[in-house]
Amino acid sequence: MKFTQFLKTKGAIASIFMGIFYAVAMLGIFIPGYSAIPNNVDQMPIAMVNDDTGQYGTMISEQLAEKLPFKEIETGLTNNQATEQLEKNMLALVIHIPETFSADMQNGETSSSIDFTTNGASSTVVSSTMTSIVNQINTQLSNQLSTQAAQGVLMNLNIPEAQATEMAEMIETAYVGNMVTINEVPAGMHNNMLPMFLTMAGYTGAMIGAMQLVAAFRESRGKASKTRLFLYVQLTALLIAVVSSVIGVSVAYLVSSHGAEMFAGLAAQQVLNYMVCFNFTAITIFLLGEGGMVLNLPILLIQTLANGATMPREMMYLPYEWMSYISPMYYSVQAYMANLYGSVSAEPFQVMMATIGGAALIINILIVALFHKPVPVVETEAKAETVPPSAEITV
Repeated sequence: MKFTQFLKTKGAIASIFMGIFYAVAMLGIFIPGYSAIPNNVDQMPIAMVNDDTGQYGTMISEQLAEKLPFKEIETGLTNNQATEQLEKNMLALVIHIPETFSADMQNGETSSSIDFTTNGASSTVVSSTMTSIVNQINTQLSNQLSTQAAQGVLMNLNIPEAQATEMAEMIETAYVGNMVTINEVPAGMHNNMLPMFLTMAGYTGAMIGAMQLVAAFRESRGKASKTRLFLYVQLTALLIAVVSSVIGVSVAYLVSSHGAEMFAGLAAQQVLNYMVCFNFTAITIFLLGEGGMVLNLPILLIQTLANGATMPREMMYLPYEWMSYISPMYYSVQAYMANLYGSVSAEPFQVMMATIGGAALIINILIVALFHKPVPVVETEAKAETVPPSAEITV
């Protein structure tokens, strides 16, 4: 066989196609998707709560509203309301100007501060971006307010020059920006990315499992009814889900322990994650056979950006945002984030996962019922055949 003939074989053609297809798919999905960072930082919603009725509070709130790089700045919330929305990741940052801020600045109180609160249990981009922006804001406000505070106090006092200089130096340190983080994630990138790692482990295992079990389903046609075989596929997937989830969470605990009391809950969620992802990825395989994997991998790649671990929905371009609403990975990541580090319930995200899994299961049942033709069942069990005993040969 010549090399040119080998290149024309089915395997070689398929390999060439897949190499080109996935190179284009991966780069075509990842590069545009990640270009949202930092292009879409201005889409993140924040809240500014001004409880100060003095001149400093009004001045700062107006300046921040004008200079902050965000299109949506909510100003009609109380501090408690804003903090509650922050805990649910409906906001990326809460700026709170306390009631006594102007009075403290005018009196040179060293305890004067503005609270900048972020949620550690959120997308990595949100935490890092908010910290960077707050540091810049604090530097500018510190320079501006310390000078104004010093001038305001000294202009109203008739004191010797030496004392005035000493007081000015003290007042220059009057403003200290207070950076507050709720739901702080333990140090280490592995902790920050654990919700995505657990989700990816379950999803990829389920996707490969779907390919193999649907292949077993097809190969076993004629040995049992398609209804029974479909049930066998689901039971096998559930068995794999339980075993792999316990082992997977155990591996995660070897590196990052979260307490024995959380183990069962995390393992149960991983089982749910596997089963939902299994039926979600099995749709294309039940429908198209092995060719369904050609579609499954780009769908997986899109979800790695649309799962909310790296960036929030507000920053995503529309195709990725749309995917996040039907993505098992998005709700799995959010549920893990709430369970591991958050202060809100993971139940709404788990309910959405179960809903997607239930819808995928129904679609698979319909595909098997409508597109997989019935095959006569041939009994494979050994049957007693009535064979006449061989005649004894006598010589």
